[in-house]
Amino acid sequence: MAIQRHLLSILFALIVLCEVAVADPQHEDLLTYIVHASTNQKPPVFSSTAHWYAASIASVTGLPLHLSLARHGPLYTYQTVFHGFSAKLTPAQSSSLLLRPGFVLAVQDKVLQLHTTHTPVFLHLTPSDGVLPSSGYGHDVIVGVIDTGIWPERPSFNDGRFDEVPSRWKGECEEGTDFNSSFCNKKFIGARYFYKGYEAAKGPMDESAESKSPRDTEGHGTHTSSTAVGDFVANVSLFGYASGDARGMAMDARLAVYKVCWEPGCYDSDILAAFDSAVADGVDIISLSVGGDIVPLYKDSIALGSYGAMEQGVLVSCSAGNSGPSAGSVRNVAPWVLTVAASSIDRTFPAPIVLGDGSSYEGISLYGGMSFWEEGEQLPLVYAGDAALNGSESAYLCETDTLDPGLVQGKLVLCERGSNARVAKGYVVKAAGGMGMILANTFESGAELIADSHLIPAALVSFEDGVAIKKYISSYTSNATASMEFKGTKLGVTPAPTMAAFSSRGPNLLPPEILKPDITAPGLNILAAYTGKVGPTGLDGDDRLVDFSIMSGTSMSCPHVSGLAALLKAVYPGWSPAAIKSALMTTSSILDNTGESIKDLFDGEAADPFAYGAGHVNPTAALDPGLVYDLSVQDYVNFLCSLGYKDAYLQIFTKGKYECTNELFRARDLNYPSFALVFNKDEENVTVTRSVTNVGDANATYTVQVVAPAGMNITVEPEVLEFNEENSILNYKVKFQISLDAQLQSLAGIIRTASTEHAFGSLTWTDGVHKVRSPIAITYIQQNSYAATRSF
Repeated sequence: MAIQRHLLSILFALIVLCEVAVADPQHEDLLTYIVHASTNQKPPVFSSTAHWYAASIASVTGLPLHLSLARHGPLYTYQTVFHGFSAKLTPAQSSSLLLRPGFVLAVQDKVLQLHTTHTPVFLHLTPSDGVLPSSGYGHDVIVGVIDTGIWPERPSFNDGRFDEVPSRWKGECEEGTDFNSSFCNKKFIGARYFYKGYEAAKGPMDESAESKSPRDTEGHGTHTSSTAVGDFVANVSLFGYASGDARGMAMDARLAVYKVCWEPGCYDSDILAAFDSAVADGVDIISLSVGGDIVPLYKDSIALGSYGAMEQGVLVSCSAGNSGPSAGSVRNVAPWVLTVAASSIDRTFPAPIVLGDGSSYEGISLYGGMSFWEEGEQLPLVYAGDAALNGSESAYLCETDTLDPGLVQGKLVLCERGSNARVAKGYVVKAAGGMGMILANTFESGAELIADSHLIPAALVSFEDGVAIKKYISSYTSNATASMEFKGTKLGVTPAPTMAAFSSRGPNLLPPEILKPDITAPGLNILAAYTGKVGPTGLDGDDRLVDFSIMSGTSMSCPHVSGLAALLKAVYPGWSPAAIKSALMTTSSILDNTGESIKDLFDGEAADPFAYGAGHVNPTAALDPGLVYDLSVQDYVNFLCSLGYKDAYLQIFTKGKYECTNELFRARDLNYPSFALVFNKDEENVTVTRSVTNVGDANATYTVQVVAPAGMNITVEPEVLEFNEENSILNYKVKFQISLDAQLQSLAGIIRTASTEHAFGSLTWTDGVHKVRSPIAITYIQQNSYAATRSF
């Protein structure tokens, strides 16, 4: 028996060695992989995630557990920044691991350099010089974020480096469902939630679906908060995409959160209550990525709340809306609000698509799982509109129960954007047996490529490329094939920035003499902290919980500017909201990283001020703007009076503190850092006055430079401004006159007889160091159309 046991031991050892030789050949180099896991898929047989990770590694390597731990790891297990582990594996072993439930992505480890993911670098924010060190990274400025709340456990809101909370802070940390006051700290100093308007309209909240507290169960508020003021967090990514070191714009600023948005939306009464509390609590900046339909300003809760904030010296930064590229779609148009459009950065997530005829197209994707085919393998390709179930007319949109499994099974499916969510279309394809999805933009979305964390292999292509792929399918019918690959993260993309097609556009309809949006900032494919409640798609069934996620929208661009405004507030605590806003606007850029005019992703043409406002934010230049266009409360009151607001309408804003002082004041006379004028068929010329305050060198001489819009002559008096002391104020007049030049008569006639035409230019004051640039937008419009815009 002893001999038999000895022989069996030898045999067992030989079997193990053979398994090792097969599973882990010595000639194949081991690489370090970072493996992302969905921990709620951990099989209950394992006592902990660490046990699950170790056993899974041992299984794919074919080694006993103790040998696997010694040779392969885990090297680290990750429980805070993300869920998963790192281990030394062969490429085949890492692929095998991803076949197991709960493991969604394996990314090969590589050397990283310090940079965010990635907007501070793109905005040239450096720790050695410029606005970051000058402002102490926004030290002690308090930013209030009105949104969906916060997931406080994220490391972006840690307070290890922070001293005591400023004594001027009067706020609270309110408790509620799944939220204790102990979650607040020296960084995240206050949290409130407002729900009475919601419950009044919809009845008692379903607390099993959302937390009746400041806790963010949707992800939006956590994302915007960390973008504005999130602390430094090393080595973050979304399933390996956009790897880097995350930090907010003003990472030493304090954060106060005001939750007003719930599953049905954000109610005006709750928004106003949040404004009321935020101003009383002592915030310096308010960031609000919320909007609605165009209504008179006195009916607009954001306009009302932000006006009250402005009275107390609080700057309010708001999103412009996501209804582009339609003209007149911009929201949050009150002149005391800083309205932010959305543009791209120089980073993308390529997912190239190669058709069976060899043609290739640029796709984009954040797909974080495994592909069910070999790299470069051609798969059958079908257009969703040709795979309709029971003659469904909306099959091309890949809506629920519209695809015929018999025509989709085992194929890539080309779907079109529209109706249902982009990521939801993948669910439909998967349910019908599809292998993957190519998603084609609408005409309105143009070449704008929004990255999504799809649940099946999928990529988005431009409208033009989608048309080409459909043409290929129709030519090859049942023989159409395509391959799709996922190439990770690509930096240094040109041109950048470009205007997102979804970003809402001017002209401002209420009133058109105030140019909106004011400025643009990064809002396309932005990585920031996220909720721990739902997966990155937000869809039911997406159980991939992540610490950081990538989102797009003017909701993402707004907190960038909110954080940058906090930096300026730290440097210039005595500046008014209008002065900070002016500094950001007049120093912005209208050029991309190739030195050309910023392009519009809608049509590939040069964008204009109705898309980007004054231009793309340039925080380094904003630190030293030279001149600012300042405004007082009375100036805004005169603006309201110019709209016809009197008596009760005016009281809504002024609370009886101010009256109209200038009967002749018109909206175009507001001392705004931009010019927007409307010419009806009876007007030949208009003169406006502006005032500039010298915030640069005491002795400075500025000369004007004008780029006149088509069909317009512009004269400025005086053409030179000479300052001899700091903070001194000088006035100038600008005369806009329809050109009578013989070469422009026909152009002017065409413009003036059309129902609406627009032309753009600029006015810049320069002393050789500073360039204080204001955009000019001219609208030529018929009398009846113009009159319609005057109603309030």
